[in-house]
Amino acid sequence: MQHYWLTLITFFPLLGALVLLLFPREAAEKIRRAALVVALVEFGLSLPLFFWFDANRSGMQFLERYVWISNPPIHYQVGVDGLSLFLILLTTFLTPLAVLASWPITHRVKEFFVLLLVLEAGMLGVFVALDLFLFYVFWEVMLIPMYLLIGIWGHQRRFYAAIKFILYTLAGSLLMLVAIIWLYIQTGTFDLLALYSLRYEMPGLLSLGAERWLFLAFFLAFAIKIPLFPFHTWLPDAHVEAPTAGSVLLAGVLLKMGAYGLLRFCLPLFPNATREFAPAISALAIIGILYGALVALVQPDMKKLIAFSSIAHMGFIVLGIMAMNVISVQGAIYQMLSHGISTAMLFLLAGMLYDRRHTHLISEFGGLATPMPVLSSFLLLACLSSLGLPLLNGFVGEFLILLGVFEANVVHAALATFGVVLAAVYLLWMYQRVAFGQVSDVNKTLPDVSRRELAILIPLAVLVVWMGVFSPMFTRRMESTTKRILFQAQSPHYQLAESVDTLEAKE
Repeated sequence: MQHYWLTLITFFPLLGALVLLLFPREAAEKIRRAALVVALVEFGLSLPLFFWFDANRSGMQFLERYVWISNPPIHYQVGVDGLSLFLILLTTFLTPLAVLASWPITHRVKEFFVLLLVLEAGMLGVFVALDLFLFYVFWEVMLIPMYLLIGIWGHQRRFYAAIKFILYTLAGSLLMLVAIIWLYIQTGTFDLLALYSLRYEMPGLLSLGAERWLFLAFFLAFAIKIPLFPFHTWLPDAHVEAPTAGSVLLAGVLLKMGAYGLLRFCLPLFPNATREFAPAISALAIIGILYGALVALVQPDMKKLIAFSSIAHMGFIVLGIMAMNVISVQGAIYQMLSHGISTAMLFLLAGMLYDRRHTHLISEFGGLATPMPVLSSFLLLACLSSLGLPLLNGFVGEFLILLGVFEANVVHAALATFGVVLAAVYLLWMYQRVAFGQVSDVNKTLPDVSRRELAILIPLAVLVVWMGVFSPMFTRRMESTTKRILFQAQSPHYQLAESVDTLEAKE
C-alpha cells in the first residue's frame, strides 16, 4: 500500500476538485463543507508518511517510477526524503485551514474551492517529483490557480497584483525550462536520481562555464519564487491584494518552493557553481533581511508589514543554505516550516480583522485587547513566534541558522542578528498599535473569535509551541537528508545513496 501512497496524496485533491464541479452553484454551503472534508481527508492521508518515514535513511523513500513518455525518456517518478516530507505535511496542514478561512467567500464559491484544491495538488507535486519534466509540469500547474485566486477574489488592485505575480514567476519558469532542456541535451535524461549518479560517475560531464549558466538559470527561477532581494517586488502586492487563503498558501508554501529548489537542484547538481556564487547570494540574503525588516517597520498596512517580514525571514533561510554546513542547512529547513506556520497564522488573523472592519490599515485598529481578548492573545503568540521567542517554533530555526552561519562567516552572522532585533521592533510595535491604546467607537462592538476561527487558530497555536519544545521530533528526520545534500555539494566525487537503505561508509 505504501508504494502508491504518494500518488494517492498528490492526486486526491484533484479528485476532490472534480467532485466539487458536480455540485450546483447554488449549493454554496455544501460546496464549502465538501471542500473542507476533502482537505481534511488529504491531511489524514499525509500523516502516515511522518510515522512510516525511516529517519536513518538519507535517500528517497516511497519511490514510484513509471514510464510516461518513451522518447524523450520522461518518467512519472516521485519520492520523499527528509527535505520534502515536512513540506508535504505543511501543505496538507495549511490547506484545510485556508478552506475554513474562506467561509466568508460568497462570489463564485464553487470555482474558488475547486482552484484551492487544484493548487494543493500542484504544490504537492512539486515536492514529490523526481523527474525534471514532471517537476516543471507541477511547477507551472500551481501558478495558474494562484493567479486566478488573486485576480478574481482579490482586493482593489487585484488585477495588477495577479499580472505582476504571473509575469515574474513565468519569467523564472522559462529560464528554468531552458536549463532543463540544456541539461537533458548534455546528459540524455530528465531523471533527477540518474543526474545525481552521473555527477558522481562523470565529474567533468559539465564544464565549469556550462555549470555556471545552468546554475544561474535554476537559481533565478528559485530566487524569484523565494523571493530574494532584488526579485521581491511582486510579493507585497500579491499578499496585500490576495484573499486570505491565497496569502496563507502563498506565504506558507509557495515561497518555500524556491528554497526547496536550491536544496534539491542547485546544490547537488551544480556544486562548483554553488560554492562560487555563495558569497554573492549570501550578501543578497543579508540585504533582504535588513531591507525587509526596515521597510516592514514603516508599513501602515498590516498585510504589507507581514509580507515584508516574509522577505526578511526568507533571507534567513537562503543565508542558512548558502553557509553550507549541517547546522545552518538543518536550521534553514526548520525555518521553512516555522515561517510557514507563524506567517500563515499572522495572515489568518489579519484576514479575521478584515472580515470585521474591511481594512488592513493598522491605524484603523487600537485597543482590540478589550473587545477581542482571545484574538489579541493569538495575535501576540503569532508575533512572538515570528520574532523567534525561545520555546516557540521561530526560535529553533533562527538559532540553528545563526549558529551555522557564525561558523562560516562571523560578519554575516552579526548582520543577520541585527535583523532579528528589527523583527522584534516592527512586530511588537504593530501589536501595540493594534491591541492596546484607545478603543474607537467602531471597534468597541467588534465580536471576538467565532468557533470556526478557533478551529483555525488552535491547531496553529499548538504547533507553534510543539515545534518550539519538541524540535528533535523534526530535526531527527531531517538530519540524514541534510548530510547527504551537503555531501553532494561539497565533495568533488560525491556518491548517490538514493535507492539504498543507508549511505556508504564513505559518507
